[in-house]
Amino acid sequence: MERKDKINYYLDIADAVLLRSTCLRRRYGAIIVSNDEIIATGYNGAPRGRKNCIDTQFCARETLQIPSGERYELCRSVHAEANAIISAARSNMIGSTLYLSGRDVKTGKYLSDTTPCTMCRRLIINAGIRRVVCRTGAQEYTMTNVRDWIFNDDSVITRI
Repeated sequence: MERKDKINYYLDIADAVLLRSTCLRRRYGAIIVSNDEIIATGYNGAPRGRKNCIDTQFCARETLQIPSGERYELCRSVHAEANAIISAARSNMIGSTLYLSGRDVKTGKYLSDTTPCTMCRRLIINAGIRRVVCRTGAQEYTMTNVRDWIFNDDSVITRI
């Protein structure tokens, strides 16, 4: 039996975390690892105490046919990355790695375009996380150095 590489090991754990997701469209699971220890986990779902989409059986973004990556303000959920970040102390996240896995609810397939949204990228930067690894297939992933998001700031509009 071949030993699983460390990156896919952590992505498998993030994949297990997404099973707690309460979203009707996409399930995401995130873990934050520092010095080879998991310091926090998170999945996408409604804020604590509020009804989950799986309980209400209603998704405003689905009903309005809003494409992925748009109009997040209509979503009831807190993103997996954000939930992991708010569950950890910043001092433990400095220099850490965030692992993110996503699946389509209807098909169960991995989301090949998994990446943090612009709001989560801001949280990741401020948390001091160094690297983000996103699962894009059963054994495939992308790896991003967070410094790239700082130096290649796509939120700056130079002129309209």
